[in-house]
Amino acid sequence: MSNPTALPSIAWIGLGIMGSPMAENLLKAGYPVTGFTLEQDKLDRLAAAGGAAAGSIAEAVKDADVIITMVPASPQVEAISYGENGILENAKSGALIIDMSSITPQTSVDLAKNAAEKGIRVIDAPVSGGEAGAIEAVLSIMVGGERADFDAALPILEALGKTIVLCGPHGSGQTVKAANQLIVAVNIQACAEAVVFLEKSGVDLNAALDVLNGGLAGSTVLTRKKDNFLNRDFKPGFRIDLHHKDMGIVTDAARNVGAALPVGAVVAQLVASLRAQGDGGLDHSALLRAVERLSGAQI
Repeated sequence: MSNPTALPSIAWIGLGIMGSPMAENLLKAGYPVTGFTLEQDKLDRLAAAGGAAAGSIAEAVKDADVIITMVPASPQVEAISYGENGILENAKSGALIIDMSSITPQTSVDLAKNAAEKGIRVIDAPVSGGEAGAIEAVLSIMVGGERADFDAALPILEALGKTIVLCGPHGSGQTVKAANQLIVAVNIQACAEAVVFLEKSGVDLNAALDVLNGGLAGSTVLTRKKDNFLNRDFKPGFRIDLHHKDMGIVTDAARNVGAALPVGAVVAQLVASLRAQGDGGLDHSALLRAVERLSGAQI
């Protein structure tokens, strides 16, 4: 007989820049975690942290009470969820899927509907906070779904993040995440333009960013990305490729509901141009490179 006080068993699908440290935080909190991902070194890392590595999605999810997914975009969520080797065909009835990927709101709505036919519950729970937030377990987590499922997931989410909010029905978490990505991209672009302006003006950039960050112009973006700007260090915490995907989600979703995003549309094009210039694998703070190019720098 199972121990009623035991923590639920967790399957984790997708152990990338965000997924690996998040799964490790669940292990630290005492949850049994079985993981599956495409890279063997990531499975080895999970095993070294005390988790179990599975050879397939089916193997990972078959006995899990909770299945957490953290993959790049809607096509990957569909690929791991559907089909004979996917989550829905292999998870047990009554299991709870927590999809923490950032995808279109419609993909989340469809997944919840298809899962319900198998007796499987779903919440969409995308996150903000980047790699640092994942490592430090201080992510913001925006959730869409039923209140009862949110309540069931809350202890798990509390091991991963700090600000955890139910935003409405299925897909609502994704809608709020899309708004988050709009604000972050516009904010990084504004910071990048300020950095180029300040440097060309000959002021002490470090001092300038410090004083700006202490006033109304200050932001979490500037705090987190200041060193990236100062050192031109664009090692990816969140890749331009993924922000490009997210800007597509927010501009498309806004069109569908009749909301104008004039500045967001411009920044979406700037993200797209940076990607077209070969910088898609860099951190989104590399929007600075696009401003430098427009300002005459040879990069």
